[in-house]
Amino acid sequence: MEKDNIPIVRLRGVTKEFFDATGGVVLKELDLDIYEGEFLTLLGPSGCGKTTTLRMIGGFDTPTQGTVYIGDQDVTDLPPYKRDVNTVFQSYALFPHMNVFDNVAFGLVEKKIPKAEIKARVEKMLDLVQLKNFGKRKVAQMSGGQKQRVAIARALVNNPKLLLLDEPLAALDYKLRKQMQIELKHLQKRLGITFIYVTHDQEEALTMSDRIAVMNNGLIEQIDVPSEIYEHPKTKFVADFIGESNIIEASVTGIEGDLVELTAENGVVHAKGEGFVKDEMVYISIRPEHTKYSTEPIEHFRLRGVVKEHIYVGSLIKTTIMLPDGQILKINHHPDSDMIPVGQAVNIYWPMDKAVVMHTAEDTLIDWIEGALLHREEIEAAVEGESCPQK
Repeated sequence: MEKDNIPIVRLRGVTKEFFDATGGVVLKELDLDIYEGEFLTLLGPSGCGKTTTLRMIGGFDTPTQGTVYIGDQDVTDLPPYKRDVNTVFQSYALFPHMNVFDNVAFGLVEKKIPKAEIKARVEKMLDLVQLKNFGKRKVAQMSGGQKQRVAIARALVNNPKLLLLDEPLAALDYKLRKQMQIELKHLQKRLGITFIYVTHDQEEALTMSDRIAVMNNGLIEQIDVPSEIYEHPKTKFVADFIGESNIIEASVTGIEGDLVELTAENGVVHAKGEGFVKDEMVYISIRPEHTKYSTEPIEHFRLRGVVKEHIYVGSLIKTTIMLPDGQILKINHHPDSDMIPVGQAVNIYWPMDKAVVMHTAEDTLIDWIEGALLHREEIEAAVEGESCPQK
């Protein structure tokens, strides 16, 4: 995406506070640029502000403060029908008494577009969403996936600058949802229309998006391409929310070039990182697929635990390791990998360029021991009882 272009959508200092019984500030001085032709996903847990952000772009809600621009126009106070935007909702919002053709044509009829043009545009759009020859079908006769295609066709037939999609696939079953993800991505690339998509499903966001804005508590914690979001999370929340992560809190106890020595509750490890200072508290995030174990000593790592279980899930085996304070680490293996037996003490390590070290404002270690003290003696005894060397 060419970031030197003028954004098609700009949010500047947008705050939204509700004054009803639910109350509270939903968005906090949000700044966001969205570029023409991109597929941007607003991703986060329930209540993080993603749907409110979408609704303010669409004109369904007005900011308490701040400005919303579409192109060069300040649209902050414009109603939805005066914005060149269409929205697809999870509920489809189709007219049950109309057939497919009339549902898709509804907006064009309201705009008094000539009948011949309506027919051509509707038929073209139904073909694009793989519903050719479905025009006379009643909506009640359609499956969930077909209804969602009709809703998408109805939104796109108006040739909007923006298409807003609020969890449109959430009601579909898993296989159909996966199929529709690919179809939506292909459709967006073919049409070149900017899609702004809301979901709480991290896999969906990673699959479909050009960029992802990860939201939490009314703020954007990180916005980037999917691979950067996954491989280089900027905050503990992003690391924890996107995929699975092993997160360890530690103190910086040594720095040599880009190699950082980190002392945690359970041992000493190393990772690559820059911009840290000695005695700073940090989080270390390691994906399970990058986390390794061995009965042999590993240079730069003195982190030990006990194998608790191996779980076969088809394409991989998930192994859990319990550290002396009860914290669980996850390791993902290929099914053909050699498994160290349950109960065996192991040394834990990772490729140092695969761990992500993140700043934290915390002054003290999180108490990982709470709720796990009963396990400490068991794990320490197992570690001491095994012939597992360490450096």
